[in-house]
Amino acid sequence: MKIAIGNDHAGPDYKHTIVAYLESQGHEVTNYGTDTTDSVDYPDFGHLVAKDVENGVVDFGIVICGSGNGIAMSVNKHKNVRAALCWMKEIAALARQHNDANVISIPARYTSENQALDMVKTFLTTDFEGGRHQRRVDKISHC
Repeated sequence: MKIAIGNDHAGPDYKHTIVAYLESQGHEVTNYGTDTTDSVDYPDFGHLVAKDVENGVVDFGIVICGSGNGIAMSVNKHKNVRAALCWMKEIAALARQHNDANVISIPARYTSENQALDMVKTFLTTDFEGGRHQRRVDKISHC
């Protein structure tokens, strides 16, 4: 699987943990995030991830910032990108099952690294259920 990851200064440790896991599982990871805790602007990294998802370059995206909100808002500006802010693995599962989310947004300041990794594992291994949910997902893009 191809996965793009992006983070701001709140998430470099989380990113390193997640990337190490993904690569150990044989996934191809594109790293757009910062590797330091020096202040940066999360949209700069989120938009790069979203463009890869939007253009079909990757299968999924992972974005990380302090609250998870700002970077999720940034990536959701892109066509056919459905980023879900997740704070527990059950929410990550529902984001995939019911919303066909293709980007997970992680709030680094409100989850542990272990929680984040569990959410990513769940997100990447949970399938979209389709059915009644497809109709709703189709309506997300129609404004």
